[in-house]
Amino acid sequence: MLKTIISLISGILFGTGMIISNMVDPTKVIGFLDVMGSWDPSLALVIIGALAVFTPCYHFFIKQRSHAINGEKFNWSNNTKVDGNLLIGATIFGIGWGLVGICPGPAMSSIGSGSLSLYLFIVSMLCGMAIANTTLFNKRC
Repeated sequence: MLKTIISLISGILFGTGMIISNMVDPTKVIGFLDVMGSWDPSLALVIIGALAVFTPCYHFFIKQRSHAINGEKFNWSNNTKVDGNLLIGATIFGIGWGLVGICPGPAMSSIGSGSLSLYLFIVSMLCGMAIANTTLFNKRC
């Protein structure tokens, strides 16, 4: 039960932060990504603010722990290699993000908006995840 409550509080904090910072607005995100045009740097403050909070918390509290507050064991990846799959996946993600200005976190935060284009994005994202899992990692969906 504690694990569920902590997950719920974390999700509410994350979603609220996305909405307050306007990261759920695709036009705002596209304005941030348009560095060669009319660049809107305001989302950089969100990134800097998030890093200002997370970085000291990570070094002083999280790094020494083997388990999260909800009791789950941290699973740190040992893979530090930049390979073709990483580069191709990052490129596809970046193209998708640049085309519509939505990435998975803000999409999930906006799920209650009722936007048809957002639901289409989420369905497309889930299809892309399923295709990648079945073709690259041979996992069943």
